Amino acid sequence: MRAITIIEPGPLATVQDKGRFGFRHCGVPVCGAMDPQALRLANLLAGNRADAACIEITMGGFSARFQVDAHFALAGARSPARLNGGAVSSWRRCFARKGEMIEIGLPLNGFRTYLAVEGGLDVSPVMGSRSTFLKGGLGGLEGRALRKEDVLFLGPAVSGGAISEIPAELIPACSDKTVLRALAGPQIDRLSPCGMQTFWGSEYVVSSRSDRMGSLLCGPAVELECGADIISDGAFPGAVQIPGNGQPVVLGCDCQTTGGYVKAASVIAVDLPGLGQLGPGATVRFARVGLDEARLAYLKNEYLLGRLFEKSHEAGGGR
Repeated sequence: MRAITIIEPGPLATVQDKGRFGFRHCGVPVCGAMDPQALRLANLLAGNRADAACIEITMGGFSARFQVDAHFALAGARSPARLNGGAVSSWRRCFARKGEMIEIGLPLNGFRTYLAVEGGLDVSPVMGSRSTFLKGGLGGLEGRALRKEDVLFLGPAVSGGAISEIPAELIPACSDKTVLRALAGPQIDRLSPCGMQTFWGSEYVVSSRSDRMGSLLCGPAVELECGADIISDGAFPGAVQIPGNGQPVVLGCDCQTTGGYVKAASVIAVDLPGLGQLGPGATVRFARVGLDEARLAYLKNEYLLGRLFEKSHEAGGGR
């Protein structure tokens, strides 16, 4: 049986892939991995397509048993991991024998760990994606978080080599003190001069009330002119809303498709993985950048990823 069996899911473990696109006009969020870079790289190491479904593990406490010999990889948060009692490194291609157990502990840095297994998780796609949307009960395994004794079947393994490890320059930094680069948002003019200085110059702490829908930040209140409410318009992952209490909220992958609060900024694409690794108690600052800098950072990251995937093709591995 090509499968893995969940022994302990930890606080939250779900099936995620690159996301669900093309349905936001119907009110369906993108969903997908909160750290998309870690998901792509874990899949590359496991010999999968970049968008194959993986397990997103929040705050560790996870264990599962392999029901088949399979390559696998861990990426994301720096979490202690063991395979049948022996230490396992993240960001490397690993191999498990049938019956062996993988255990993932509480992250030392970061918040979410990704487990990719050769063949990918073979759950039924919903609207073109295997990602779990918990609030809507869509995708993943029955639209819910993973539980003890769940069996996750795997797709067919593809023969051929794959790269053995990820270069350091492509490994996203996981830190409890993060600077998120951001573009000015569509309602940036609603911030007062004092509010502008506060927003771009203050440090905020991630609240324990945060989830995949949004990271609630606690710190100096951002002063607004003419109030926080706007006519509802499009909301998107990475948008930074300022509600009436002046405490910023950074929207995540499961965020609503429209919203009626001022959007002061938008976290740039290459820093979204850092957002996905912010757990309760972590601190964050925003650094304002322009569109040219954001575009250059994106293109550089995609170029490095492209080179890596070309290398895996040459080895006969990741598709």
